[in-house]
Amino acid sequence: MIERKFSAKREEIFNLLHSVENHPGAKWVYEQLKPKIPDLSLATVYRNMNFFCVEGKASSLGVINGEERFDGITEPHPHMVCSCCGAVVDIPLTTTDTLIEDCKKISLETSFTIDFRKTVFYGLCRKCHENRGKGTEGDPDAA
Repeated sequence: MIERKFSAKREEIFNLLHSVENHPGAKWVYEQLKPKIPDLSLATVYRNMNFFCVEGKASSLGVINGEERFDGITEPHPHMVCSCCGAVVDIPLTTTDTLIEDCKKISLETSFTIDFRKTVFYGLCRKCHENRGKGTEGDPDAA
């Protein structure tokens, strides 16, 4: 594969995506970069985020709370997603050894070759769980 040189905007989007752990959507990336790059458009951010996914430089986590979210880490790893506020957290591979071994076992038992995996667990983050009894789930100003 030929390595392409990034434009200045693409480079900024790429660097931001790979410097954060919050699994951002294009809108968040746009809001962070707009003050620094006044002529940046939301469409440019979307186009570049999708370009990174096609090129294998990022991955899409799918739509979470109405917005496609992205990850700068391309190696397979599981995520936890808050069903209430949409927070996304990486699960370290060291804590998923049993899950990986179970997948290998299932693959052998079913003669099904697994080419890739995308594991997502859904539940409540600590903040939403704590707010559950207060009636403030999903309210970013409640904490």
